[in-house]
Amino acid sequence: MDLTGRLTEGVRTALAKAGLPELDECVWEAPRQVEHGDYATNAAMVLARPARRAPRQIAELVVKHFPLLPEVDRLEVAGPGFLNVFLSPAWCRSAVRQILEEGPRYGRGSSARGRRVRLEFVSANPTGPLVIVNARAAAIGDALARLLRSQGASVTTEYYVNDAGNQFEALAGSLEARMRQALGEGAALPENGYPGEYLVDLARDYLEIEPDGPRVLELPPAGRLRRLGEYAVHRIVESQRRVLEDYGVAFDLWTSEQRDVRDAGLPEKAIAEFLARGLAYEREGALWFRSADFGDEKDRVLRKSGGELTYFAVDLALHHYRKFDGFDRVVNLFGPDHHGYVPRVRAGLRALGHPDAAFEVLIVQLVTLLRSGEPVRMSKRRGEFVLMEELLEEVGRDAARFTFLTRRHDSPLEFDLAVATRQSAENPVYYVQYAHARIRSIWKQVAEQGITVPPWEEVDLDALALPEELRIVKRLLQYPEVVAGAARALEPHRIAYWLTELAGLFHPYYRSHRVIQQDARLMAARLALATSVGQVTKNGLDLLGVTAPESM
Repeated sequence: MDLTGRLTEGVRTALAKAGLPELDECVWEAPRQVEHGDYATNAAMVLARPARRAPRQIAELVVKHFPLLPEVDRLEVAGPGFLNVFLSPAWCRSAVRQILEEGPRYGRGSSARGRRVRLEFVSANPTGPLVIVNARAAAIGDALARLLRSQGASVTTEYYVNDAGNQFEALAGSLEARMRQALGEGAALPENGYPGEYLVDLARDYLEIEPDGPRVLELPPAGRLRRLGEYAVHRIVESQRRVLEDYGVAFDLWTSEQRDVRDAGLPEKAIAEFLARGLAYEREGALWFRSADFGDEKDRVLRKSGGELTYFAVDLALHHYRKFDGFDRVVNLFGPDHHGYVPRVRAGLRALGHPDAAFEVLIVQLVTLLRSGEPVRMSKRRGEFVLMEELLEEVGRDAARFTFLTRRHDSPLEFDLAVATRQSAENPVYYVQYAHARIRSIWKQVAEQGITVPPWEEVDLDALALPEELRIVKRLLQYPEVVAGAARALEPHRIAYWLTELAGLFHPYYRSHRVIQQDARLMAARLALATSVGQVTKNGLDLLGVTAPESM
């Protein structure tokens, strides 16, 4: 049981002894001010109504009946009834051994054990290169997968390829136009075509490398567009896959809309299910789903009057028959342009019997690219868009991923290239990574000087008597709960924020207090403390998909 779990059990024991009602949930917070203790809860105020007592009176009874715990030094009542807990310094110091013993396992838990999660993210249309907002979604999605797995969940990551429909046809038509232009014909792009220069390269490659070369243009229109569209999608998706792998992101599934949904007849199967249950009706030649009956603002079209399936119908079939097949939770990361689309999908899944809690959508907001505070446009190949590949070339994988994870997914983000490449405390990833590198440099000095370090179980941790040392230890003890909370809330930015705060405690301590010194007892204790900081920093960076360098 983690620390707050132990404190919660202590509160429940005290309530029972005092004859007060049981507590369903006890929420703990780490106060910002030291005088308010290490943990605080408003449990007494929550119980005031069912207990028919003043919150402060309830808190005083909890203090009176709280069991003796080695973790707790004392409890205090504050304000209208807050219960403040002060941890035992001796217990905190001894807990450093647990961190060192668990090593890479420290922070892992079982709060999500048994959960089967299907997590879709990025899923950019296969009509061009990945752009900067895709890089943000990839950082968030991959970190989420790592977080959930750290808490025991079975996670399958998915990239959904929209290789059908109007955009597919527009892509095929755009490639055909570029090929005809390369052959000297005066072809214009389709009205809804894609003007990117990357299609010029694809057209040249097709004409020069593919066996059917220019002859493909002689095929009947339907066959020609199908062949060119499939070629373009294949090449673009492979390029996207390569860039994502360079970013440290590898998907478990690459789902094809055409092959895995449409060709499998899943939309028709879903429509048949709606009709059989009276959830769909015809009007003006189109087939409508009664989505307003399930919380949507109005009914939605499943099949148009011309017989064409809507994207909504295909998407519902994908979720019902694919995403929930063997999974009890589906999490999708969508862009801000999908915000209004979510209620209709939720209504459809509700009608098909999926509980609301099993389906979650995170809206990833846009990114503004800056250089020293000024807006920039980097792309030479995509005009108005910043390519993910170009971003990685300029700032690198670690700086990109960490920067994207410094804000909640639903908050707009300003990404300053100058800050991301700066080797100073202004650059959050450098600041955190440098803490780990500094600690590794201490061990390099230990080796060079031939210093003998006793086993951790023999180190006298009571030598860690400074207030700043105790603050660092207490921060390390928060880590497992921070990870569990971030996984529960689907908020990996909490890890980046916490790591930055930990580095903010360690760097001033390192500058003010020598670790390697004549006092062997103190040196061993400080080595234990520094090593635990390095280990937890590495554990946290691993969850974000960011490296922990040995030197910088």
